[in-house]
Amino acid sequence: MIDTRSLLDSFRRFYDREARLFRAPGRVNLIGEHTDYNEGFVLPMAIDRATFVAGAARDDRRVRVHSVNFDESAEFNLDVEGRGRRGLWLDYVEGVARELEKRGARLRGADLMISSDVPLGAGLSSSAALEVSTGFALLSLSDVAINPKELALAAQAAEHNYVGAQVGIMDQFTAVMGKRGHALLIDCRSLETTQIPIGASEVVVAICDTRVKHELASSEYNTRRRECERGVEILREWLPQVRALRDVSVEDFERYENHLPEPVRRRCRHIVTEDARTLLAAEALRDGRTEEMGRLMFLSHKSLRDDYEVSCAELDTMVEIASGVKGVMGARMTGGGFGGCTVNLVLRASLDEFQKEIESGYKRATKLDPFIYIAEASDGAKEVS
Repeated sequence: MIDTRSLLDSFRRFYDREARLFRAPGRVNLIGEHTDYNEGFVLPMAIDRATFVAGAARDDRRVRVHSVNFDESAEFNLDVEGRGRRGLWLDYVEGVARELEKRGARLRGADLMISSDVPLGAGLSSSAALEVSTGFALLSLSDVAINPKELALAAQAAEHNYVGAQVGIMDQFTAVMGKRGHALLIDCRSLETTQIPIGASEVVVAICDTRVKHELASSEYNTRRRECERGVEILREWLPQVRALRDVSVEDFERYENHLPEPVRRRCRHIVTEDARTLLAAEALRDGRTEEMGRLMFLSHKSLRDDYEVSCAELDTMVEIASGVKGVMGARMTGGGFGGCTVNLVLRASLDEFQKEIESGYKRATKLDPFIYIAEASDGAKEVS
């Protein structure tokens, strides 16, 4: 956890002035994987790991930034055209500032210091936490109020235009609109959000980091997008109203799937069935039917492994170990895939046994030490008093 007092002290020493403090959380996706860029449904929750930004406004338009995690400093001037896509962490910070200004927010310059305990490369959306926390800080320090959805959309556009990753909206929306004790059902077409209470008295959400990230992730992500788009093109011959795979029901897919070539058919099958699972999971979570929620999580992993093919041996091993532990209601990979984390729904009374079995079983199978922590549903972006 970030020592916020220490961060403020470091800011004072570094910039010789006082700061305000802002945060935005990482997220774990409970179910609804790779559905966001197909205009479908996702069910993430903001977690109690976050990116913190200490900041103070300036009288000019310079933004000076220091990253505690990288021990690096950089700056840019809002009055000078930005470059972006330098492959640096600064692209996320400058990108969100530029995108906010495109949306009419006149920002002041600022001195910023950033520190995060959202692990990089684990599929817990460290990038969105960085974008949203710095965007929220810059808006607050400039006394500019905008619709929270606009902040999320600006953060997403920053990743598209300044980083070069064509991400969906889930991560940024969760970082902005998360609510303590709730998951967030997001319709990625209409951008409507529904807060879903998580009954945390008997079950907990456990995140298990495989400690691996395979290089396939970025190239295969773009390939999957193209395969989904190809599926839509073909299905339109029989379903002309279809704009994206979220418009295809399970029944319609089963009726026309034989017209799709492989692997497009399997990619589309995952998206269509995952959308249906996500809506059912939201109902189950709201009603406290944790066994049904867990069943849908296991089915989601199977679909991601076999149809979408974005899992990997380490993720499959982690889920297999979890499935054999009494008291584990559900387990699945979460995030883009090819490494990163699994998300697990575990009875609180079984938590010690779960941790012991994951640690010993995973190390025996992979020679790697997993990282396990219990996630609490957290609030979205806010100023910290």
